[in-house]
Amino acid sequence: MDLELDLLRTFVAVVDTGGFTRAAERVHLTQSTISQQIKRLEENVGHSLIIRERSPGGAQVTEEGELLLGYARRLLAISAEAEQALRRPAAPKTVRLGVPEDFAGRRLIDLLSGFSKASPHLRLDTVSGWSFELRRLLDNGDIDLALVKREPSDAHCLGRWPEALVWVAGKSGELDADPVPLAMFPHGCIYRQRATRAIEATGRMWRIAYTSQGLIGVQAAVASGVGISLLPMDAVLAEHRRLTPADGFPEQPPSELALIAPSPRLDAPARALADFLVRNVGSIQQGTPSDD
Repeated sequence: MDLELDLLRTFVAVVDTGGFTRAAERVHLTQSTISQQIKRLEENVGHSLIIRERSPGGAQVTEEGELLLGYARRLLAISAEAEQALRRPAAPKTVRLGVPEDFAGRRLIDLLSGFSKASPHLRLDTVSGWSFELRRLLDNGDIDLALVKREPSDAHCLGRWPEALVWVAGKSGELDADPVPLAMFPHGCIYRQRATRAIEATGRMWRIAYTSQGLIGVQAAVASGVGISLLPMDAVLAEHRRLTPADGFPEQPPSELALIAPSPRLDAPARALADFLVRNVGSIQQGTPSDD
């Protein structure tokens, strides 16, 4: 049984309009073509479908025609739905990025916003967190790429940038306190590990005077003289005082910002974002605008 949609459309038009003439006007065919299509449909299904055209109520259907009518309407509706779905613009591909809680702030957000505007065919989902949390999300497949803070390493990455670290205190903070009061991020943070080990290497003790989940809290604690901290250069505020080895705080080698992925083989959306970040992250580290 061959249920061609064009024939079913003509059949429904004849029933809905009450005759071949009006059906011809609806589907923009001649009356003779309408008659031919109804005859062809009847031959295909092996049953008469129209009892008579001219009657007070218009064209009437046979019992088989009434049964086919319900299926014809459903098939035509499904066809129209499929056509509409195929004409609809494709949904954008999603790429998921993890970024450090304490990196670049507004400049990074502006950069990622620029990527989204330049890539309307992609949808960027971004999550902020500490590097150890971002690694877990990456390992679990919850994100596709991550910018993480780490010790300089030869481990595989898509891009790497050195990050200068400096000791900072408040303008009037005491520097000779023992144990040294520290304003730090949570356990697992590279700056916390660096700071505590460096102070221990000088033979002094330390205590955690303030812990914050966010950069703003640590910055404020340092500015208020609550504690001393080790921060990336771009996180130093005008209210902070940079400390040197002459103050009893040894200079620290740079840490590293790295762009990592679970595999070097990326799909097209992740590759597009990775290439964009490799080109531009260095510029926002230096505080200069991006060309992209």
